[in-house]
Amino acid sequence: MVIETRPPHESDLETIDINVNVGPQHPATHGVFRMVLTVDGELVVDLDPVIGYMHRGNEKLPENCDYRQVIGYHDRTDYLAQFNTEHCYVEAVEKLAGIKPPERAEYIRVILAEINRIASHLMFFGAFGTDIGLFGTSFMYAFRDRETIQDLFEEVTGERMMYNYFRPGGVAWDLPDNFRQRCMQVLDSVERGVEQLDGLMMENEVVLARCRGLSPVTPEDAINWGLSGPMLRATGLAHDIRRAEPYSIYDRFQFDIPTGKRGDVYDKLVVRLEEMHQSARIVRQALETMPEGPIMAEGLKRVLRVPAGEVYMRVESPRGEYGVYLVSQGSDKPWRHKVRGASFSNLSALRAMAVGNFVSDVIIILGSIDIVLCEVDR
Repeated sequence: MVIETRPPHESDLETIDINVNVGPQHPATHGVFRMVLTVDGELVVDLDPVIGYMHRGNEKLPENCDYRQVIGYHDRTDYLAQFNTEHCYVEAVEKLAGIKPPERAEYIRVILAEINRIASHLMFFGAFGTDIGLFGTSFMYAFRDRETIQDLFEEVTGERMMYNYFRPGGVAWDLPDNFRQRCMQVLDSVERGVEQLDGLMMENEVVLARCRGLSPVTPEDAINWGLSGPMLRATGLAHDIRRAEPYSIYDRFQFDIPTGKRGDVYDKLVVRLEEMHQSARIVRQALETMPEGPIMAEGLKRVLRVPAGEVYMRVESPRGEYGVYLVSQGSDKPWRHKVRGASFSNLSALRAMAVGNFVSDVIIILGSIDIVLCEVDR
């Protein structure tokens, strides 16, 4: 028997979009995060971010804690920038309670927060390099220097993570006697490492080919999407809370605000790289002028009761605007406690940034946002 065959007519062929799950345990999702991609071949035509896997009640649980106990919960939001999150919270409490921390405590906070910014960006460059195909080289470079910073933090706080060191009114205890010398050694070593990362990545043909021109963002879109931090500054807008609304003692230091031109993935790398140099610049100035003296405000009682009222405090964290909203009814516990996470707001732009690009590029786009899922879900 002979079976006749004929070539298919165009009307017989049908293409359909396919849904592809990336996560929640995919190594390229930077945490317990899931993306549902709708793809036409290799082209992404839709993206649905699925969050919530890391929700732990980090906003509600502090309403059952006294004001000092809440500090540990902020360590567990953006766990790569604990000093920055602690700084925001204690500033909010002090603003509401009318507490003025001593000068030395203010300097200690700024120094640790800026070194923490460097450590956070080093984590970004290490992880991003693996996303883009540089394998372990960038990761080893970045973590070598991040480990130097973690050792310094351990000497100051006794912890490698979740420091719980800042306090409403000051800091928990004073710095080690050799802190100034150790800090300068760490800065010298880390800045040499940053230069090596620059040489490894920023002129690398793979990085240039895959990042330059990828997913550009206009300043108008960045504002409409609520982007902040390096994500916003990469579009060319020189907005930095440390300069726009100076808190603590940031108005005493000279530093530049790095910006990009096109808002693409490459500009996000450039901004973060230069921010590490500017943070080191701030720390060196602070070390030169840091005074001696007390590290805790006088007259604070063991049980801290905050007058009734409400306050919103925001700081410039490594990922952008980190904010804390507190409502007090005059007791020793916050009546309402809310967090504005930079990662959550920046992640909201992922769909618009990803649609129209290839699947492999979406992994890079996600990596360029530099999210921390504990800050997204809380």
